[in-house]
Amino acid sequence: MTLSVSDQRGSLDKDPIAKAAVKDANGPSYPFYYPYFDAEEKFPPKEIFEFIDPGSRADPAKPHLLTANVTTKDISPYIGTEVTGVQISELSKDGLDELALYTAERQLLIFRDQDFKDLGADRQIEIAKHFGPLDRHFTAGNVKGYPEFVVVYRDADDDRFRGFVGSNKTNGTKWHSDVSYEQQPPGTTFFFILDQPETGGDTLFLSQVEAYKRLSPEFQKRLEGLRAVHSAVQYGEFSRKRRGPLRREPVETEHPLVRVHPVTGEKALYVNPTFTTRIVGYKDEESEYLLKFLFDHMTKGADFQIRASYRPGTVVVWDNRLTAHSATGDFDNSIRRHAVRLTPLAEVPIPA
Repeated sequence: MTLSVSDQRGSLDKDPIAKAAVKDANGPSYPFYYPYFDAEEKFPPKEIFEFIDPGSRADPAKPHLLTANVTTKDISPYIGTEVTGVQISELSKDGLDELALYTAERQLLIFRDQDFKDLGADRQIEIAKHFGPLDRHFTAGNVKGYPEFVVVYRDADDDRFRGFVGSNKTNGTKWHSDVSYEQQPPGTTFFFILDQPETGGDTLFLSQVEAYKRLSPEFQKRLEGLRAVHSAVQYGEFSRKRRGPLRREPVETEHPLVRVHPVTGEKALYVNPTFTTRIVGYKDEESEYLLKFLFDHMTKGADFQIRASYRPGTVVVWDNRLTAHSATGDFDNSIRRHAVRLTPLAEVPIPA
């Protein structure tokens, strides 16, 4: 017997994990990607792996990516380029290598009019894996059977992000570099929107390369060689308190305060207010003072930040080693925003 949509939803309402798994006029446009939380799901600890950045194999002229049909427009001198006239899904391996290089050079690329969201999970994962092994987040919502996806979801009944940021805040800005607490944090990262507000719901990005360059040469020298702790503990505690998944134990990792990109050789700050907790070897007051300066410097530097906007078919690709970003929750709580991230991991950060 085939159940009607209303009957299916009636049964699914008993399971909050799957409440939007059936497409209807009021549900998400892509119910397959509804966030899935299985408190029993477990992953083994991560192990160090050898990584060669695909951008190191790329032709600097990028003939397979930047063809005669492609139009590019820089959003800022320091970060961000909008790209039209090419489908990521149709790029050869050479073209994907060039995409990695171009992303590193511009730090952020916004591709318009893409078919990426309609390719299906297996093909999306296949493309993203070209850039490195895919992270499987230890607490975030994923897709049932596809833990490689991180699902970002908000509607009138579900707003986990606000719960993580905190309700007693004057704004919802939360600058970070994705999973920077991992031993091998991400490199080239993919993000695509499935449902979006008509206005708002953009993502703020900043250039950690330019943030480093703005510092005085003497101060740059002082930062080089320092290491900071990046912690996942708060994520783990947040999920534990909500009886959500804790797929592996949260980790804390030391990373250089200034890192070097393995292909471009550019130096970039590598701290962020969400995950960086202290500077190794400094006393508490010293660490707090220096980190506060760096966080203020990054987040208030509007002249090396951009706002990435979305429309149907947009895919944003950025280099997580060279940037930090924040969602903007500037739309009504009743409006659905549904997006997906694929997060290839990269090298152990190279110190300056």
